[in-house]
Amino acid sequence: MDKLLGGKVAVVTGSGQGIGRAIAIGLAGAGAKVVTNNRQPSSTGHAILTEAQLASLDKKKRERFQKETEAISGDAETTAQSIREAGGEAIAFFGNISDFDVAEKLIRTAVNKFGGIDILVNVAGAFGFSPLEKMTEELWDKVTLVKPKGYFNTIRHAVPYMMKQKWGRIINATSRAFLGDVIKHAEYCAANAGVVGLTKAVAIEMREHGITCNAFSPFAKTRADYELRTYSEVSEDSPWIGRRLGDGGTPSFVAPTPDYIAPFICYLASDAGAGISGSVFALGGNSIGLYSEPVIARNLVKFGEGPWTLDELMQQAPRGLFTGYQSPAWHTYQ
Repeated sequence: MDKLLGGKVAVVTGSGQGIGRAIAIGLAGAGAKVVTNNRQPSSTGHAILTEAQLASLDKKKRERFQKETEAISGDAETTAQSIREAGGEAIAFFGNISDFDVAEKLIRTAVNKFGGIDILVNVAGAFGFSPLEKMTEELWDKVTLVKPKGYFNTIRHAVPYMMKQKWGRIINATSRAFLGDVIKHAEYCAANAGVVGLTKAVAIEMREHGITCNAFSPFAKTRADYELRTYSEVSEDSPWIGRRLGDGGTPSFVAPTPDYIAPFICYLASDAGAGISGSVFALGGNSIGLYSEPVIARNLVKFGEGPWTLDELMQQAPRGLFTGYQSPAWHTYQ
């Protein structure tokens, strides 16, 4: 039996470690030729922690953190090497997809090396935490330049090839943070909401060309999760402050490993995913969730001429629009 993705060419951004690495290896295992990617060879530094914060840890905690992160370290080349050792075909490309021209070179590498681009999986991301009133422009740009800008860059350069062949699969990593979050990282929420909006726009615009575009929100143990735990131990602005456990607020360092994510991504990337587009999925362990689409839950209409008056709204809005209303900001994340 032929492999599900035999003959296909895939690009996976952010595939040096963690979820991206697992997806790249999964796609290769299903028969795809893969271009792996991360910003630079070897370690790209810490995603969240500063050197000063690491230095403030006691020796035991610092050694624990170093041991945990070293065990899952890697880059695009080590991922590609793992694929080749397993009998697959892969090549590494180092570069920051936030740069429009670098993103073009990444896609062109797939075309030049393997003859085309069929599957694009964007997993690259950046993180940071700050109370809104203290957030710097630098932090905002650091995170949002990867998502959604970097994702636009790779999609922009991939779709002309996909349109020509009338076939393509684009799959973007988002986060449950696209709904907002109690964790203090407004820039990350905005970045991932941008990914969802971009995904839906691409899905609609590309539907006549045989190209699908979906997003997934992963729940898996990664290097960033070890950093989150350590960040909570050294920062006064701990991202877990006020977060309840058991309602989606469980710290993800108790999460399943990233290899659980790959099979469904391979499914979406195959011919079986032809009719699936513009959707957002929640993936974690053996659980696959499909997010519902936003709909207008209640409507208030004035019949007659002229706009609403404030007096009318004061009378009608509480009974017609806000009966049983619960604020998402107060109810969901209390």
